[in-house]
Amino acid sequence: MEISHQLILVGAGLVFVSIFAGLISSRVGAPLLLVFLGLGMLAGEDGPGGLDFDDFGTAYTIGATALAIILFDGGLRTTRETLRLATWPALVLATVGVAVTAGLTGAFAVLVLELSLLEGLLAGSIVASTDAAAVFFLLNLRGTNLVKRVSATLEVESGLNDPMAVFLTVTCVELITGGIPDASWDSIGEFAGDFSLQLAGGAVIGLCGGYILLRLINSLQLAPGLYPVLALSGALLTFGGAQLLGASGFLAVYIAGVVLGTRRHRATQLIERFQDGAAWLCQIVMFLMLGLLVTPSELLDSGAPALAIALFLLLIGRPLAVAVCLAPFRFAWREQLFIAWVGLRGAVPIFLGTVPVLAGPAERAAVFRDRLRGGADLAAGPGLDRHAVRPAPEPRAASEPATAAARRHLPAGGGRSRHGHLRRPGRQRRRQPEARRTAARRGHQHRVGDP
Repeated sequence: MEISHQLILVGAGLVFVSIFAGLISSRVGAPLLLVFLGLGMLAGEDGPGGLDFDDFGTAYTIGATALAIILFDGGLRTTRETLRLATWPALVLATVGVAVTAGLTGAFAVLVLELSLLEGLLAGSIVASTDAAAVFFLLNLRGTNLVKRVSATLEVESGLNDPMAVFLTVTCVELITGGIPDASWDSIGEFAGDFSLQLAGGAVIGLCGGYILLRLINSLQLAPGLYPVLALSGALLTFGGAQLLGASGFLAVYIAGVVLGTRRHRATQLIERFQDGAAWLCQIVMFLMLGLLVTPSELLDSGAPALAIALFLLLIGRPLAVAVCLAPFRFAWREQLFIAWVGLRGAVPIFLGTVPVLAGPAERAAVFRDRLRGGADLAAGPGLDRHAVRPAPEPRAASEPATAAARRHLPAGGGRSRHGHLRRPGRQRRRQPEARRTAARRGHQHRVGDP
C-alpha cells in the first residue's frame, strides 16, 4: 500500500515539475521535449532521484499507448487542406524516405559500431522515422507561420511514417533472431504480404473505426464530458484491434483521427480540448519514462560513435532521402532542407529501441542504449530555417493546423462558427478587399477584424 502511494507521489511530482520546467525552458529557448527527457534522467538511477527503472515491457506498453494517443490528436488536427497539399509527398517520404534513411544510416552504423549488416539496418530502421510528438509540438511553437505546403508535408509525414519504421524494425529483429530464410518466391511473397497487411489493413481499420466513432458521437445522447472519453477509448480500441490483426495500429489510429477531425460532429470543441491536454500529458510521460530508462554512466563508451550516427543522420542521411523523395514535387532546396532538419527524431526511435531488447538475447540491450543517443538531434529542432518561414504580422484564423489551445486565442472575428467548426479562411480573405473598398466609398475608417 505504501509503495503505491509513493509511486503516485513520485509520478505526479515529476509531471508537476515538468510543467514548470517547460515554462522556464520556453523563456530561455531550450527544447521543451528534451527538458522532459533530462528531468527523467535526473530522476533516474544516476541522478539525484536515484530511481532504478529498467522494465522494458512496461516501457513498451506505456510508449505504445501514449504514441497512439498523440497520433490520434495529430489526426484530429489534420485538415482537408493539409491532406490536399501534402498527401503524395508525405506518402513518398513516409515509405521510400524511411527506407532510404534506414539504409544509409544503417550502412554508416555498420562502419562506426562494427555491427553486422542486419544489425546496422536494425539501427537505421529504429531512427528512420520522424516523431509525431516532436513534429506536432514544433509546428505549433509560438505561432510559427510556415509555408503551407512545407508544414503540411511535415505534419502528414510524421503521422504516416511510423508503420514503415515499425515494419522494418520488426523484420530486422526477426531475421537476426530467426536467421535469414532462403531466397525464394515464397519468402518474397510472404514479405510483401506482411507489408501490404500492415499498410492496407491499418488504413481500412482506421477508416472503419473513424466512421464508426463519428456515427456514435452524432447519434448518442451523452453527458458532455463523456464524448471525449468515447472518442479516446474508440481510438485505442482501433489501435489495439489493428495490432492484434497484424495491421499497423499506428496508421489506423491516425486515420481514425483524420476521419473524425475532418467531419462535422456535435463534440468538436470538447474532444479537441480534451485531446490537447491528453496529448501533452502523453508527451511528458513518454519523455520522463524514457529518461528514467537511460543510465548515463553506461553510455560513456558508446557516446562518441552514437553521436557520429546522429550527426550523419542529421547532415547526410535524412537530407539525402528528402532530396530524392521530393525531387518530383518541385520543392525549393531551402524547403527540402527545412523538411529534412525539422523531421525530428524523438520518442519513437527510443520506443522502437525497446523492440530488440524484448526480442530475446540480453546483448540486444546494447543496441537500445546506442540508439538512445540517436534522439540527440532533437536539440536541433528550434533552429528554424528562416528562408522557409514567412513572417506574419497578424495570425489568421485557421490558416494552418493548430492545437486546441492555440485555437482558443484566435481573434474574435474568426476561428469557429457557432457550431464549433473551423471557418474557411479563404472566404474571409476574399471578403476583406471588398469590405475595404466599401468603407473607402463611405468615407470612414475601416478596421480589419471588426464585425
